[in-house]
Amino acid sequence: MHSNHLLLEEPIRMASILEPSKPNFFPAMTKIVGTLGPKSRSVETISACLKAGMSVARFDFSWGDSDYHQETLENLKAAIKATKKLCAVMLDTVGAELQVVNKNETTISLKEDAIVTLTPHQGQEASDEVLPINFDGLAKAVKKGDTIFVGQYLFTGSETTSVWLEVDQVNGDDVVCVVKNSATLAGSLFTLHASQVHIDMPTLTEKDKEVISTWGVQNKIDFISLSYTRHAEDVREAREFLSKLGDLSQTQILAKIENVEGLTHFDEILKEADGIILSRGNLGIDLPPEKVFLFQKAAVHKCNMAGKPAVVTRVVDSMTDNLRPTRAEATDVANAVLDGTDAILLGAETLRGLYPVETISTVGKICAEAGKVFNQDLYFKKTVKFVGEPMTHLEAIASSAVRAAIKVKASVIICFTSSGRAARLIAKYRPTMPVLSVVIPRLKTNQLKWSFSGAFEARQSLIVRGLFPMLADPRHPAESTNASNESVLKVALDHGKASGVIKSHDRVVVCQKVGDASVVKIIELED
Repeated sequence: MHSNHLLLEEPIRMASILEPSKPNFFPAMTKIVGTLGPKSRSVETISACLKAGMSVARFDFSWGDSDYHQETLENLKAAIKATKKLCAVMLDTVGAELQVVNKNETTISLKEDAIVTLTPHQGQEASDEVLPINFDGLAKAVKKGDTIFVGQYLFTGSETTSVWLEVDQVNGDDVVCVVKNSATLAGSLFTLHASQVHIDMPTLTEKDKEVISTWGVQNKIDFISLSYTRHAEDVREAREFLSKLGDLSQTQILAKIENVEGLTHFDEILKEADGIILSRGNLGIDLPPEKVFLFQKAAVHKCNMAGKPAVVTRVVDSMTDNLRPTRAEATDVANAVLDGTDAILLGAETLRGLYPVETISTVGKICAEAGKVFNQDLYFKKTVKFVGEPMTHLEAIASSAVRAAIKVKASVIICFTSSGRAARLIAKYRPTMPVLSVVIPRLKTNQLKWSFSGAFEARQSLIVRGLFPMLADPRHPAESTNASNESVLKVALDHGKASGVIKSHDRVVVCQKVGDASVVKIIELED
């Protein structure tokens, strides 16, 4: 929990704040995950989202079937081709999510102090008196006085579109509740959240498994966002399941922390997962509001020190219906960046929001501004101290590359990697300049056919702050003669020049393997 990751040159001239920002080739070092849905699934809109700065597309299986999402994904592929911008794919599982079954999509108006019954009998019609739900164990899990929230997906926290209920009595399988605020529930999907109550449902449901083993396998997905992760065992089970699905053994698991149970087991979950999503929507109702910031700062700090991506959600809810965020939201995005967040995840804002492209663009601009005043020096010292001595070989090389790049004011760090691990370690030290991660494909076989690795590793760095991947030509391996390395380096430098990151007379720090040795070198470009 270090709030002094803000670098302000003293004394700051207030007028200088108003000077227009210089445009950068990379919109921001912080990445943006966009959820694709009804308002953001045409090739045209997705292309605009990619140009605005989206680097990971999230497919949320809480609604919509595989065919719907496949259509969206085909549009994403067309948009990637048209814009020549890389984008990774994230599958978001449903998990232990409680839902109101509203088959006819009736709009339901609930009045303060009225009585409403939650029932597992899904045949009943949803109304202002009865809400059928998808879980028959609720009556066993709650008691009189417990709080239950119901709202349009995602739970917005707006007191007119979300309702909170207090359990009055349990009647057989039914839970009778008192409505605490008047609200109108509209739309096809309402989620239900029982505050600080253990829900006895599997983290990876049968439906999730079916979607992963069909849609997921077919599309070689890069990330699984494991909803409602509550224990390290949840991550282990998911990994065990993925390991049997061919290519998906390379898929990374991002554990989504959504409730107090996940918070309690955070350290063990972090050890097992490839990254963490702080799902502030549900977490914000499970925790007292005054505790949310503390969890965010502590969790992001732990992820940073572990060198694993931290993703923060629910930052600009008001942009679902408006062109501009509120002042508080704009500050919230900047603070998430200063806390050390790798990526910002947009849910309803791009899924059903009216301004998906503008939202991505606005969040990107705020991230870029916050990135400029991130106190890298202080962060670097803390990370080195945390890692301690003796450092591992790779960690020493990575931290040295970042230190050298800052000392010589390099415009970019170029890192050759085959597993992506070296590049991620460099990113862990949060350099002020972008890291071009040149992923060198490796030839592998499963006795039946030969294939190249590398595409997964390249796309998976699209969620890590400051990492910008390119896939090298497999004919130039990483660990062979110096000459072939030089030619890959030339390709990387040319790419940097073409994209405007590198100019004549710039210094570039290169991190590569030569034979068995890892080398950090500084090159100065000629005209």
